[in-house]
Amino acid sequence: MNHIVSHEWLAERLHNEDIRVIDCRFYLNDPTRGFNEYIEAHIPGALYFDLEKDLSAPAGEHGGRHPLPPVEELAEKLSAAGIDETVTIVAYDDQDGAMASRCWWLLRYLGHERVYVLDGGYTKWKEAGHPVTAEVAAVKPRSFQPRLQPSLLATVDDVRRALYERSAIIIDSREWKRYAGIEEPIDRIAGHIPGACHMFWKDCVTDEGYWKSPQEQAERFSGIKKDTPIIVYCGSGVTACPNVLALKEAGYTNVRLYVGSWSDWVSYPDNPIATGEK
Repeated sequence: MNHIVSHEWLAERLHNEDIRVIDCRFYLNDPTRGFNEYIEAHIPGALYFDLEKDLSAPAGEHGGRHPLPPVEELAEKLSAAGIDETVTIVAYDDQDGAMASRCWWLLRYLGHERVYVLDGGYTKWKEAGHPVTAEVAAVKPRSFQPRLQPSLLATVDDVRRALYERSAIIIDSREWKRYAGIEEPIDRIAGHIPGACHMFWKDCVTDEGYWKSPQEQAERFSGIKKDTPIIVYCGSGVTACPNVLALKEAGYTNVRLYVGSWSDWVSYPDNPIATGEK
């Protein structure tokens, strides 16, 4: 696996000063719970990054429910967390990798390649008998310098172009009922982007909560050629990130995240909407 590390790998390197662990636990229906759980106990040395306060900007008219955070603000937070280009980052959560993958993608977008997701997340780490602590680590600040990678990002205009020119495969990562327009518990309109295929993000992991192997991920996407342009979306640009990571694990080379995702798409009245199986 190229973007995922095991508990054993991290445990052996936990006290390396060039390893920084990021706790990304977050619950959409209870925004303070993840931080409270971090304060109660976390992997030693881990620092907490909040999905909505650190890994997103406040929602506006457009841009979806979790827009990109201002680059300079995030760079300052990463610098304060002791992260520069020499530091290896391991992100974890307790949500099957959804929040950690958002952190992984953001760091990649900012040009940081030494970033990984912890296989199995916090609960599996604890169940394996690895250490946890309530102590919040003190770190020396470093200087994080962003080097944006726009090829990883898709805008609403990119999605419109892909839709009308059929120049990219569009993947919807939400659960089936939301894709089909049967129900929509969060966003104001139900359905999906016309022509998008459905690939539920939780199929990235096994029933035990571990990431599937690169070979298993490749089987999930077997109908798509490895160099095909792909745009991945979900409700707000968070749970699409596991599919982006899985595609990279499977060897796909041209994968972009539509950060605004469905919540951005439906903020434009003229954007077309489909329901049902296709």
